[in-house]
Amino acid sequence: MAGLAPPARNTFDRDCPSRTVLNHVSSRWGILVLSLLRERPHRFFLLRDRIDGISEKMLSQTLRQLASDGLVERRVRATSPPQVSYALTPLGQELAEHVQALLDWIVLRTDDILLARARAAG
Repeated sequence: MAGLAPPARNTFDRDCPSRTVLNHVSSRWGILVLSLLRERPHRFFLLRDRIDGISEKMLSQTLRQLASDGLVERRVRATSPPQVSYALTPLGQELAEHVQALLDWIVLRTDDILLARARAAG
C-alpha cells in the first residue's frame, strides 16, 4: 500500500521488533562480522580465523541471525565441494558503515577510556 507511513518504532519498548535487530547487530560478534564483511565477502572459516575467540557455533548463529535480518547473504558456488561465502546485502553495507564508524571511534578513544577506568579504580 503506497503512501502509508511505516509504523512508529520505540527501541526502548521490550516488545518492539527493532530491539531484536539491535540485539543481533550490537552483539560483540555481530559488530565484528559486519565490520569484516564490509571489506569483502568471506568464507566461514576465514571469518572464524579472523575473529579471535569466536566459536564455530557462535559464528554460525550470528551469520544466521544477520541473514534472517536481511543484512548478510549466504552465497553458494556449485563446486565440488560447494564453496560457501558470506557477503553484506545493500542494507547490511549501509549498516556496516555506521558500525565501522563506531569501531573506529572506540579504537581512537581506547587510551582515554582506559585512563578514565584507572582514575575511577584508584
